Amino acid sequence: MKKLGLLPRILIAIVLGLAVGQFLPLDGVRVFATFNGVFSQFLNFLIPLIIVGLVTPAIGEVGSNAGKLLIATVAIAYLDTTLAGLLAYGTGMALFPSMVEATQQGAVIEESTTVAPFFTISIPAMFDVMTALIFSFLMGLSIAHLPTTKTLKAITLEFREIVTKTIERAIIPLLPLYIFGIFLIMAVTGEAYRIVLVFAKIIVVIFVIHILILLYEFTIAAIIVKKNPFRLLWTMLPAYATALGTSSSAATIPVTLQQTMKNGVSKDIAGFTIPLCATVHMSGSAMKITACALTICLLQGLPHDPVTFLNFICMLGIVMVASPGVPGGSIMACLGILASILMFNPEQQALMIALYIAMDSFGTACNVTGDGAIALIVDRIYCKDIPHSHTEKDKDI
Repeated sequence: MKKLGLLPRILIAIVLGLAVGQFLPLDGVRVFATFNGVFSQFLNFLIPLIIVGLVTPAIGEVGSNAGKLLIATVAIAYLDTTLAGLLAYGTGMALFPSMVEATQQGAVIEESTTVAPFFTISIPAMFDVMTALIFSFLMGLSIAHLPTTKTLKAITLEFREIVTKTIERAIIPLLPLYIFGIFLIMAVTGEAYRIVLVFAKIIVVIFVIHILILLYEFTIAAIIVKKNPFRLLWTMLPAYATALGTSSSAATIPVTLQQTMKNGVSKDIAGFTIPLCATVHMSGSAMKITACALTICLLQGLPHDPVTFLNFICMLGIVMVASPGVPGGSIMACLGILASILMFNPEQQALMIALYIAMDSFGTACNVTGDGAIALIVDRIYCKDIPHSHTEKDKDI
């Protein structure tokens, strides 16, 4: 099994999870639910440390360009997030009205039966994701600009080694088992099949849109770096598959980082852009939220004119930065603008949450895969100006 690459192992885990869920006794399923609960707590604990361990030394090593690098990465990510939302709105206005006419209004998603683990272990993170990002920016910029921080820089480099080894030895080997457990539980509860039956038409359209987003992202990146867009996209597939199973951009950082460097992005640029984009780049989520919100507006007769949705989409790229790096975090952060801009009442917000979570993994997979395209663009712009960058292809983590 170890001889297989990460992508085949993840695909096998997904197929086995759905198949074994048809006959495995409940106690057997609870074993994997227990493992998933512990592993997810472990991931939640590590995610802020991964951000600090990778972003801080990356900013510190890029020197005086750190400020420009930060602004450029965030600007590109926001632009792409907004463009994805506009694409979803335009496509939805062309296709959704006819689909909604054939859909039973007021469809309710019943709550799935949950599989309880045998026990749970709480491993609280030392600080949250936003705190980790702000701390990393502050420390990294200080290291980059203050000549008296040589000792602190050495400490951050050593901490990066600790984080890298943890990723290599603990997270990546266990990811396929974690994903197996996720799909096993979905098969047992019937959640996956129920979702497909109720929202099949919308899911198909959203899936096609998110493929289009990936194609234009990597086409633009390929033109800039002068490489084959399909080869670049193929290299990122392990990150896509991992996000498909975990539904978490932050939890997929290790794999995204690994595959981005395989595409030739320097270690310094990858270490800076990938953890940052896991929080600020939400093209797939913006597309999915826009499409689902438009569907509900059509169902309930709410305003869905271009000006209203332009305002909503522009705000999406900002509020989702505050979302936690966990499945469904983006939609929870967006409830405020759903109510204030689109005038969603509590019932409509609840339906929105159900629609979003039903397709959470596809939006996350689009987010993290697109992070690799942004890293390629940023690397092409700034790598030549960074004295400590690795210009050759870095080895896998």
